[in-house]
Amino acid sequence: MADSKACTHLLLFGATGDLSRRMLLPSLYNLDAEGLLPDCLRIIATARSAHDDAAFRKIAAEALAQAIEPERLTDAVQARFLDRIHYVPLDATTIAGFDALGEAVPDKSNLAIFLSTAPALFSPTIAGLASAGLAGPGARLALEKPLGDSLAASRAINDAVASAYPEAQTFRIDHYLGKEMVQNLIGFRFANTLFEPLWNAAYIEHVQITIAETVGLEGRTDYYDGMGALRDMVQNHMLQLVALIAMEPPVELDPASVRDEKVKVLRSLRPIDAASVATHSVPGQYAAGAVAGKPVPAYAEDLGQASSTETFVALKAHIDNWRWKGVPFYLRTGKRLPERSSTIVVQFRAVPHSIFGAAPLQANTLVITLQPGENIRLEMMAKSPGLDRDGLKLRAIPLDIGLANAFAESRRRIAYERLLLDLIEARQTLFVRRDEVEAQWAWIDAIRAGWAAAGHAPRHYAAGTWGPNAAIALTERDGVSWHD
Repeated sequence: MADSKACTHLLLFGATGDLSRRMLLPSLYNLDAEGLLPDCLRIIATARSAHDDAAFRKIAAEALAQAIEPERLTDAVQARFLDRIHYVPLDATTIAGFDALGEAVPDKSNLAIFLSTAPALFSPTIAGLASAGLAGPGARLALEKPLGDSLAASRAINDAVASAYPEAQTFRIDHYLGKEMVQNLIGFRFANTLFEPLWNAAYIEHVQITIAETVGLEGRTDYYDGMGALRDMVQNHMLQLVALIAMEPPVELDPASVRDEKVKVLRSLRPIDAASVATHSVPGQYAAGAVAGKPVPAYAEDLGQASSTETFVALKAHIDNWRWKGVPFYLRTGKRLPERSSTIVVQFRAVPHSIFGAAPLQANTLVITLQPGENIRLEMMAKSPGLDRDGLKLRAIPLDIGLANAFAESRRRIAYERLLLDLIEARQTLFVRRDEVEAQWAWIDAIRAGWAAAGHAPRHYAAGTWGPNAAIALTERDGVSWHD
């Protein structure tokens, strides 16, 4: 049964947009199919398009047909789900239309709102919601990124949100936190005595995080060229991964305890400024090349004009606290790279003394794959079979735990399923608090200011490669190679 705190109405802004059709509506359908939505829940979809209920339900049905496996898309569940949906057209730039939206929500005491709009519309939308009585103590507001493009812009948005929705009613979304393997970082670390005692600078040499994309702009021209890889990926997804990997054990698994520990990590990040950007950062921009054997144009050609926006960034970060002092965190993300993957590599230190003579020993490596597959791989040394008259012969062997195999009975979920359910049931643990967002932006702003002061421009790399050569040098100066 659904949680007793579950809302009775869900307002879905941007309901005709790409995110809604690909992720939100399919996620809500899947929750309904498993009986996880309260029977009383009504979904009020809204966007500028002039549809009625029937027209929008047809749009929703088409989205479900494209996203849901045929065996899960049953007539009975689809009919029940579509019957929950009502549509109210709204131009969020004018306050007049919000009265009709308010009238569509008879129970304003238990309401969830998912706001997926351009940042410029946040303030007028929040003002409109408040004017229609949709910002009372029973309402909670979920905000999809981007939440600004700098610390100052983020604070302005957060101030506008806070004028109507207190922090306890605000749910800032980072969809990476809805991924099963990302949540598993908490379980993996704090439910096993095997790793947590070793999870510190005494035993870990470095950490790598890579989020690689094969795609280019893919219709996001205006947004992406105004943001770049540093603000689009590092500021949110990658820094949240850093925080989960590096945080201290929370007192308990509640929103305040978990987020308190994450923000401590983010505030401990050593600034990368004009004096260190040359040695600790590499921005890049893809040139023409080939991905998956097919030629692709340069970023400037995709964009239609020259640009100084980075489509790749590699960083060497440090967390200045007792647990991680001296352990570099190498971060890398970019577009038009050779493969789509998201991985975390924890490189342990070598054994302090080898008893095996000249036999080479490989230090233990933990590889956590977030996508496209979900996997945990531990590389460790073991004896090779045979009669070793001249001493043991050792070889590095992998221990693999594929989540698809370990949990074969479970369906792989869309990340938004977990986030939408937590929004509906008022659980904030997997949402980002204001001080987290602002700590992330403060670190990112310092890097961008450093680039500007040092004239540090993006270096070109051929599409289909792992970024500029300088990104390889960033790690090799420390005797480290990227885990490709």
